[in-house]
Order: sequence, then structure tokens, then C-alpha cells
Amino acid sequence: MATQGSKKTKDNNNQKGKWYKSWWLKNLLLALAAAFVTVLLLFWMLKGITRHGKSLEVPDFSNMTVEQARKIARDNHIRIKITDSVYIPQLHAGQVIKQTPTAGSKVKKNRNILVTINSILPMLVNAPDVVGYSLRQAESNLTAANLRVGRLNYVPDIATNSVMGQSYKGRPLTPGTKIPAQSEIDLSLGLSADNCWTRIPNLIALPYHRVKSELTYNSLNLNKILFDATVKTYADTINSVVYRQDPEPTVGKSARMGSGVTLYLTLNKELAELNRKNVKAKDQLRDTLKMVLPKDTQEEELPDTPAEPVAEETASDDEPVL
Repeated sequence: MATQGSKKTKDNNNQKGKWYKSWWLKNLLLALAAAFVTVLLLFWMLKGITRHGKSLEVPDFSNMTVEQARKIARDNHIRIKITDSVYIPQLHAGQVIKQTPTAGSKVKKNRNILVTINSILPMLVNAPDVVGYSLRQAESNLTAANLRVGRLNYVPDIATNSVMGQSYKGRPLTPGTKIPAQSEIDLSLGLSADNCWTRIPNLIALPYHRVKSELTYNSLNLNKILFDATVKTYADTINSVVYRQDPEPTVGKSARMGSGVTLYLTLNKELAELNRKNVKAKDQLRDTLKMVLPKDTQEEELPDTPAEPVAEETASDDEPVL
């Protein structure tokens, strides 16, 4: 009996000595295994949900209507969300103007693309009364009313550049009439026989948004704008600069007020700057020759303008390229 008791005690002691067979260790190992499997499962699910390592390229929605943009977005597994609207009369109502992220960006599936569109309903403003004002005062008042100077129509009168009438889309405009913001108001201006000449300014390298005001300042009209092949969107139009003009700039007053100027615009600022330097060099050379040559030989001796690089042109009216 003693021998059997001793043997049982010894077996129990041996069993206790085998720690790797204890219940707490088994439970711990099972818990660790379960946690490991859970982490792997969650990682696999998260990878599928977020499409880890997979991205989509954002299309260019500029110039599209909201409906067109949403259709393209659905086809590309992303979404369109309108966050803001502005009113630009030259653009179509509901047209996409800006987007975030920009075209070409990489995004995940179902990402919201935030867009700014041209307002569907135009903002209306009250037309001011600028009759009797000078051209510069009229331009200032129209700008303050969120309107723009349109065409300058000169009629004989003793008061040059005094506003004698205002019209909108070919019809007389009554002060207080509500019209879309940023509309162009045509002005009828006086022109006396002894004060009817102006100079043609040098607009080479001037940004698009400044050309109209510069022409108005010099009592000139904008005939039309021709954009080269680099200008493709409205944003390009805003960033474009003049690289050529017709007629060329004049130093003295040699153009009749109300004359028109045709402008050529590009995104190539280096081209515009080169042409500006060429025109400036020609003017300086003319001034020098006028000082040293007899008056009756100046026209024959004056050199032509240095050859200007010519960009590929695309015809357009005085409207942004859409």
C-alpha cells in the first residue's frame, strides 16, 4: 500500500511538473490563436472595403453639365457633390467650373468629388443711370453695380466721352431695370471733331482679364479675341495673355475713338514676352530714327517689326473658351 501511495504521489508530482499541459496555458494559446485569426479576418475585410492598393483616376468634369458629370462619375464608381455655385454669364447654366480633387488625381471607390458650378438662375442687379457721366465715371459706376462696359458707340457732340445713352442687348436701358450680373452695357458717347483721336496701347503680354478695361480706358472697342491651341478651357482663358494685336501699338494719337482692336491670346507667356520685347525694340528704334533722319525719308528708312513667332490660332468671339 505504501508503495502504491508513493507511486501515485510521484505521478502527481510529475504531472504537475509538466507545465505545458496546464489548463491555463491551453486557454491562453486558444485565446491568442482566436485573436490572430480575428485580426487576419478584419484585415482582409478592411482591405476589401477600402480597396487597399487600388485607386481610381478622377475624370475631368470641367465644362460638363451636372447631369453629364454625374453620369461619368457613376461609370467611374465615384460621386459628384455640388458645394458651391457662381454666376458667369459667358458659361452655360449648371456647367462645372471647378472640381476637387482635380482631374487625374487618384482616389478610392465611391469618393465624393466636390464641384463648383455656374449658377442655374442668374443673379439680378439694378441697372444704374450713367447718362451724363464721363466714360471713366460710367465704367466705375457699372463696375460697382456688378456690370461691365460693352461696346462704345460714338456720335457727334461737343462733349467727347460724355455718356449720352445706355443700352442692353440693342435696346435702351432704363435705370433700375433688373438684368443679370456681369452683363455688358453698351454706351453712346459724344465725340467732338477737334478731340476724337486716341492712341492704341501696347497690350502684348497683358492678362485676359485686363484687356477690356485697358481698351475702354483708351476709348477703343474690342473687335474679337482669337485664342491659340493652348487655350482649351475656361480656366485656360482666364490665365491666357495677349501675344499679338491688330492694329499694332502706337505712341501718339493716331486712331479714331471707337476703333476696334483684335487680340490674340495664348498660355505661352514666353511667346508673349518675346513679342512684347520685339514691339518695344521697334518703338525705340523708330524714336531714335525720327531724331536723326529727315522727316520725308523716315517712312522709307524705318525697319519692319522683327519676325514674331506665330502660334496656332483658333477663332473665337469675345467669349471665354469653353
